[in-house]
Amino acid sequence: MRIVVQRSKEAKVTVDGSIIGKIEKGLVLLVGVTHGDKEEDAVYLADKVANLRIFEDEDDKMNFSLLDVGGEILSVSQFTLYGDCRKGRRPNFMDAARPEHAEQIYEGFNRILREKGIKVETGKFGAMMDVQLTNDGPVTLILESK
Repeated sequence: MRIVVQRSKEAKVTVDGSIIGKIEKGLVLLVGVTHGDKEEDAVYLADKVANLRIFEDEDDKMNFSLLDVGGEILSVSQFTLYGDCRKGRRPNFMDAARPEHAEQIYEGFNRILREKGIKVETGKFGAMMDVQLTNDGPVTLILESK
């Protein structure tokens, strides 16, 4: 699994002109799944996301996690994170998992985050989505399970 983590002040995802997910302070996650990913990858990354210390304390040091600040998550499936652009001019998506497998892992990842008490809003798997956010910092990180 590969996740782009963006700290945000607010964010929303829209499908066909309708807002289907919206958060206040928290994290926007672009979540990619590859063929060999299993539930343990989702468990590892959910724990990493929930406890990653990327929110400032009173001294402006990154010491607080999403759980510490009571933040929310907007999770968006993103198969293009496994696009290979090394050869030619068109990305190759051979490393992205098949939709059936990717959706199962993605939904499990979101469920694990919710079980930690985090409010998780999502996009619509496989849909064309518009994602808007106010990036806080900006702070953007990439996490991988392997």
